[in-house]
Formats: sequence, C-alpha cells, structure tokens
Amino acid sequence: MSFLKRVRPSNLIILAALPFIIYLFASSANYQRSLRAIVGIEDGSGTFVPGFLLLTLAFISGLAVLIFSRDTARWPQLAIVSAIVNFGAAVVILLGDIVHPFATSVVANGVDPFTSDLVVRGVTPRQLTEAAEGMVGNVERTLNGIYLVATVIGLGLMLPGRFVLQNVRLRKSGFWLLLLINGFGFSFLFFYAHIAFAAGVATTIRAAIIAYMLAAILGLVWVGLLQLHYTRRTTAIFSAATVLLIAVSTWFLTQPKDTYVLTGTLDGRVAVIAGTPSSVIGAVRYGEFPGAPEKEVSLRTYRDANLALAAIEKGPGVSAAMIPQADVPEGWPIIWSTEALNDRDRSAGVTLVVLSIVLGLLTFGGFLHKRHPLAIGSEFVVDTIRGIPMLVIVLYVGLPLSGALKDATQGVLDPPNLVRGIFAMGLAYSAYLAEIFRSGINAIPKGQIEAAYSIGLNRWQTARLVILPQAFRIIIPPLGNELIAILKDTSLLSILSIRDITQRMREFQAASFLPFAPYNSAAIFYIFLTLAAASLINTIERKYDIKHR
Repeated sequence: MSFLKRVRPSNLIILAALPFIIYLFASSANYQRSLRAIVGIEDGSGTFVPGFLLLTLAFISGLAVLIFSRDTARWPQLAIVSAIVNFGAAVVILLGDIVHPFATSVVANGVDPFTSDLVVRGVTPRQLTEAAEGMVGNVERTLNGIYLVATVIGLGLMLPGRFVLQNVRLRKSGFWLLLLINGFGFSFLFFYAHIAFAAGVATTIRAAIIAYMLAAILGLVWVGLLQLHYTRRTTAIFSAATVLLIAVSTWFLTQPKDTYVLTGTLDGRVAVIAGTPSSVIGAVRYGEFPGAPEKEVSLRTYRDANLALAAIEKGPGVSAAMIPQADVPEGWPIIWSTEALNDRDRSAGVTLVVLSIVLGLLTFGGFLHKRHPLAIGSEFVVDTIRGIPMLVIVLYVGLPLSGALKDATQGVLDPPNLVRGIFAMGLAYSAYLAEIFRSGINAIPKGQIEAAYSIGLNRWQTARLVILPQAFRIIIPPLGNELIAILKDTSLLSILSIRDITQRMREFQAASFLPFAPYNSAAIFYIFLTLAAASLINTIERKYDIKHR
C-alpha cells in the first residue's frame, strides 16, 4: 500500500493496464514487429548486448568510486565495492572477447558506407572487412590495456590508505584520472556510439538530453545578458562597433563588379558556369532580361566557360551560355550583358549591413531606456523565439539556415541532420528555460544579494554561492516539465528524416500498412519514456524536499 500511495492517481490507470499491455505485445505478432521497428532492433544485434553492458558496468562503477569517495561515511562500503567492480570489469574487458562485436558495430556504423573502405559495400546491417576488423581488434586491445592500467593507477591513488590519504595531490590526480577515462567512455558510449539493439530509442533520448543541455546553457546566457548594466562607455563601444560594421560592409559592397554576357541563341538550354552570381542566374532563368522568352528558361551547369562553349558547339541541347565577358569568343552573338557583384562579397556585405542595423537599433534602444544593448538583444531573442512554432524553428534551422552555413563555408561546415535538429530544439527551448531561470533568480530576496556583496563576494561568487543554489531549488519542477516536453518534441525531428522513434514508426507503417499497431506502440513507448523522466524528476524533488520548503 505504501508503494501505491506514492504513485500518482493518474498513473494508477497505466499501472492497472500494464498487464494488458504486456499481454498485447507478447501475443500479437503485429505489435511485436512494430515494437522491434520502433525501438530500432537490427538483425543479429543480440550479440552486441553483452559488450555494451560490460562497458556500461565498467564506466558507471568507475564514476561511482568518485561519487562515493566524497562521502567518508560510505567510503568503506560502497566506494570499495565500486572499485572492485570497476577493476574486475576492466580485467574482463582486456582478457575476454565480449566487447569486440560491439566495437566492430560501432566502427562500422560510424563511417560513411559509400566512401569508406572499412565496410563491406551493399551489406545490411553494416559489416567491417576482414582487414578493418583486424585493425579494430588491435586498436581495441591497446585501448583496453590503457584503460586497465589507468584504472589500476587511479584506484590505487583513490583507495584509502595511510600514505595515500596524507597526500592530497595524489588523491586529486587519481580522481581526475578516473573521471577522465570513465567520463569520456560513458559519454562516448551513451551519446555517440551506435547502439544496434536500440537505435531508435538511443536517437530519441540522445537528442532530448543534448538539446536540453544546450537549451540550459543558452538559457543561462540569455539570463546573464539580461543582468548586464548600462554605462556610457557601453554606448560608446557599441556605437563604434556599429560604425565599423557599416564601414566594412560598404567596402564589400563597393568591390569591382564582374561583367557577364549571355551569348548564343535561345533555342535550347542556357549554360551557366560555377561561380556565377545567383542574381544573374535568377535573371536568366526567369527571363528578366531584354528579349527573353515568356516561359522559364532551362539551365544547365558547367564547371567553366570552356566546357559551356564546347556544349554549345556540340549541340543540340545547349544553345547559349552565361559566361564572363573575357571568355566570349570573337564573333559570337551577344544577347544580353550585365554587371554583378560576386556572391561572396555580396553575402558578406549584406550580412554585415544587417548586423550593423541590428546593433545600431540595440545601441539606440539601450541609450533611450538606459539599458545594456545586449540585455535588450537577449530580451528580443527570447520573445522572438517564443513566438515561433517549434516545427518552424526545426525546419528553418535544419534546412535553409544549415544550407546557408554550408554555402558560406564552402562545404566545410555541413552538420548532419541530427546535429541540426538538436541545435534547433536547443535554441527553441532556451527561450523557455531562460524565463524559468529569470523567475528563479528574481525570487531570491535582494537582501541576500546585498549581504553577499557586503561580506566581500564579487558578482560571480554571489551568483555561484548564493543565488544559483537557492534558485535551482525553486525551479526544479518547471525544469522537469521542460525535460518531459523536449522528450516528446523530439518527434518533430522526424521531419528532417532523423530516424528516431517517430520516423521509424512512419517507415514501418508505410511498409506494413498496419492501421493501429505502429501508432499504438509509439504512443505507449513515449508514455513510458515520459513516466521514467517524471519519476526521475520526482526523485530529485524529494531529495531537495521541494514540497516542504
């Protein structure tokens, strides 16, 4: 009865329906196939589970040593047990071959299957070649040996002893060594490594956690900017920065223009070469030049002017070319000539103009209202993001903004869809978390802040030691609500073809034509995920005794 009293009344319905849900998935082949597809269980992935569990045990027990060692009352029991488990797991990892199948799966799914020579082409699920598997085995044994040696050294420095305990530096060295190897291993395992037996669930949970952490960081940045104070020096600095941006943008926009000529006839397609300004290409395509046909002009792209001219001579598909004036052969008919600024200078100039306008408006607003320009900018960002639907932000960041970033960096920065979606959700939720942080900070009495200043604490020490610990206790419930919300909203990432739970549900439903099983399975799975998150939040609330303070 005590357990039932701790359960929320609304969750009792789910608890009562749990036997029926288990029976449904155990007895129905359609629901079993739906669950398998949604979770992301690949064929033959059962051989990867022991290696994953062994690595998880090793990293968690190594981190547990660090946690329990800070509590001297529990050190003799829990910390020593964790140390023994950590050492034993490290030995089994080195001497056994349990981790190897999982390691090969991680490597095979971590490379590009179309360009990498490490994987066998056309095989699903991915498999390494014999040479690649041998190389992975050698690297794996080396890393396992390093992990065992580092574990022994770290535990030796951390274990309580007459001589070790007297040397604080040695204990700190052991602490940081264990934190480095186990923290990195745990982060790689749970936030990057391909988990073939739960790929869909791993994608959803990783996206939610990383986006939530990113949103919290950005939210704290927005709140920190709101706390900045106005000074005359600030106005002068931002005014000078605005003038500088205007000067630089003017320099870019006044660069010499290139002359482009449309030569040939308009009987067929028009050839354009790489590097042609987009404004010129648009004018040719949509007939925005004298003598243009009424319908849209068909274009074909070539690498340089020589290839474009050769295509015209070869015929009959291409009959004209839009090329630089210097490359036009003598005697060729000229249909249209224009001057245009290259895309690089034009994009840089326009971007700097927009930044200068925004910075100028922020500076002017700060001068009028006696506020810091960045505080006004932070307020504008928060209000703007909260006014845009989540799906629009995901699409905007995932498609046009990422495409513009790729074009601006010549393909150097081309983040995958998952990174785009995580950044979009982190940016969107940062506005909501910023308001939560701001409300928690404003709830702290000003007398405590003034008392902190009076005893000699600076602003950073006051925030870290006085404001944030109390504010965190206040904002735990709303932060928990946002965690649950972002866990559910990861389903929007399926619009970017990210293979999370929702995307896999849609793929399976399209292939199987089942009307209810895929949707019911996904809904039930999301319910249990959110219930697990709610239980975690309730545990944290009970730890800080939120309801009784």
